[in-house]
Amino acid sequence: KSHDLAAVLEYLAGNDLTVLNPVMAACKATMDAAYGVEESTVVTCMARNGTDFGIRVSGLGDRWFTAAAEIPVGLFFPGYSQEDANPDIGDSTITETAGIGAFAMAAAPAIVKFVGGTPKMALESTMEMYEITVTENPAFGIPQLDFRGTPTGIDIRKVVKTGILPRVNTGIAHRQAGIGQIGAGLVRPPMACFEQAVEAMASQVAAKTQT
Repeated sequence: KSHDLAAVLEYLAGNDLTVLNPVMAACKATMDAAYGVEESTVVTCMARNGTDFGIRVSGLGDRWFTAAAEIPVGLFFPGYSQEDANPDIGDSTITETAGIGAFAMAAAPAIVKFVGGTPKMALESTMEMYEITVTENPAFGIPQLDFRGTPTGIDIRKVVKTGILPRVNTGIAHRQAGIGQIGAGLVRPPMACFEQAVEAMASQVAAKTQT
């Protein structure tokens, strides 16, 4: 049994993505704390199921704003290509929602290569995300930016106003069920999700003003 335990620990220690699941849970707990703030336009959740991409907004209750998920672009395992890719799927977008993941790519050159990018692109990615967020998280300082905090708190108004969509690092699944992951890459949510949310917030605020 001790041999089996050692083998398991060795496997976990050698897998760079072992940390992803507990990090996702921590990010979900973090963003739940921002849920339910009246008239807040901060995104508290992003998720996708291989068909649709959805977001939830702090001041808009339990409503999901959805649109068709995009197909990620990136690097593929040997034997697979872009034609095999499924529309984006998974829950790891909660990391970008909380200000890490693709939002912190300037601090992770190794991940950039994994998803088919370059160090220059990583820096550009993080800098662009400051344009659509409401604050910076000092707990996640980026050395390359003199320890500036990661861009945190996606604002649906800023997304629609600037036309800049959140960046997402993602695994790429095969379009046929049962094959699994065939690569990793980058994707963005559909703008329609944010437009729907802005319209809903405007209607909600207008209704309160009239009463």
